[in-house]
Amino acid sequence: RPAGHRITRDPDGSLPERWLIAEWPDDQPEPVTYWLSSQPTDTTPTDLIRTAKIRWRIEHDYRELKTGLGLDHFEGRSFTGWHRHVTLVTAAHLFITTLRLDPKADAPA
Repeated sequence: RPAGHRITRDPDGSLPERWLIAEWPDDQPEPVTYWLSSQPTDTTPTDLIRTAKIRWRIEHDYRELKTGLGLDHFEGRSFTGWHRHVTLVTAAHLFITTLRLDPKADAPA
């Protein structure tokens, strides 16, 4: 149970239970990475690990949005222009992701 003055307590006044996940490779003397998760107590270990590891995918996608698709190239001054830019970048990312997941798509040489 994590401690802290800003953690919302359960209705009975106790601190909420959380999962502590540690990545401890066989060749390391101690764990190298930790995650604190608020997943339900009946979550399987496989789902906990998948959820913890998805952060890498999110960071990779964000880097691709910025560098490959130009998310950080907007220099306008209006919210409408920014909204259009983000919408088009997101649509381009969806298109690329769909192509990547399509098993029938031609792979680049």
